[in-house]
Amino acid sequence: MTVYFGSPERNTEDPLISIVVPALNEALNLSVVLPQLPRVHEVILVDGGSVDGSVMAARRALPDIITVLQGRKGKGNSMAAWFARATGDIVIMFDADGSADPAEIDRFVGALKSGADFAKGSRFTAGGGSADITTVRRIGNRFLNSIFNLGFRTRYSDLCYGYNAFWADLIPLLELPDHTSPASAKGKMLWGDGFEIETVINCRFAAAKVAITEVPSVEKLRMFGESNLRAVSDGFRVLRTLVTEWRRARSVRRMERRLAEPAVAKPDSAGERIAA
Repeated sequence: MTVYFGSPERNTEDPLISIVVPALNEALNLSVVLPQLPRVHEVILVDGGSVDGSVMAARRALPDIITVLQGRKGKGNSMAAWFARATGDIVIMFDADGSADPAEIDRFVGALKSGADFAKGSRFTAGGGSADITTVRRIGNRFLNSIFNLGFRTRYSDLCYGYNAFWADLIPLLELPDHTSPASAKGKMLWGDGFEIETVINCRFAAAKVAITEVPSVEKLRMFGESNLRAVSDGFRVLRTLVTEWRRARSVRRMERRLAEPAVAKPDSAGERIAA
């Protein structure tokens, strides 16, 4: 697997920061959350077709916010739309429901400026925690995280957490689905468009062997509304993602080993030896 060492031209002194926020019917939450964000290069709201006035609420709360309407449904498609629009040096993934603490942004940026490629938020490392996770989700996350560590030979503590940050020059490594492609005619969510996107990001960065640092984070309670997360169905989707990504990483490693093998000489029809 190709090892990524980062760009030597990164602006580590004063990086431009893009905060990207997915939203689906989060008007009340956005009205509270957005004014709490620090002043940064840009804040991008990707709306999934809200019917509660989320976009207008965001513009009232933060007049210079950039709004993007995603083409398909799902958090994964939202992220792909974010990344295509972001122009900062650092991308911060930030949920709209009030569960992410804006005060922790400096912690994530600090980890990146100190040498990390990917600052991976964790509720289960020293200094982290959660006021929102249920027993079922905690057990499921522990199980899925163990499979992730076994398959990718890592030692991370929290797979299913969406508060993360990374250098924008890593985006091509993710190879996310084209966010502009039309939705399935059958209405079925395309692979990579759902909550499994966070697992895809973790797996692809781990497979590429970027420098990953876990950042302790405290998940707060959602302020208003109900989560779109479905613990059982989305858990099985994450499990399928882990298997799919492990096979993908193994296939890439085999291909790279074959490409790295020296050419073998073989005789041509005239008896002379030529390079294979």
